[in-house]
Amino acid sequence: MRRKAQYNTEKELKKWLSSARKVVVAGIGNPLRMDDFVGMKVVQILSGQTSDRILLIECETVPESSLQTIVAFDPTHVLLIDAAILGVVPGETRLVRPEELISTPAISTHMLPLRVFCDYLANTTRAKVALLLIEPEKTEFGEGLTRTLQNSAEKISTILLQILSNIE
Repeated sequence: MRRKAQYNTEKELKKWLSSARKVVVAGIGNPLRMDDFVGMKVVQILSGQTSDRILLIECETVPESSLQTIVAFDPTHVLLIDAAILGVVPGETRLVRPEELISTPAISTHMLPLRVFCDYLANTTRAKVALLLIEPEKTEFGEGLTRTLQNSAEKISTILLQILSNIE
């Protein structure tokens, strides 16, 4: 019996960002819905640690409000980080292309469906767009990440810092 290969977020991010020259990292989430804040937390951890080739944006629950800022930066890649119900273990991540959102059972809490936003962003900027989705543990009202998602945010931040520091 063959074992299913374990998903490797670092490998997928390295491959996706291999041709990157200017990258937007946009954190999405609600600070009042516990683990839904994880995308924002990753951007906060990265803040002050990246070059001018990386634009960090805290979008909260309305990523479309950052559209002009993203377009003006003229990125080659846009990475949206968000919590989503994927049906995996809390804290696990998946790098998803917008076209996969139809087949990926991701549930989001945002006004504009992320697929619509991603398609518009890709057409407007001509950048590669992907979502780094993170399975939450708790999304009820409350502040602060669970320990599981805090650890995941720190791990993702470390991976991203290592990859983004090589972008010239």
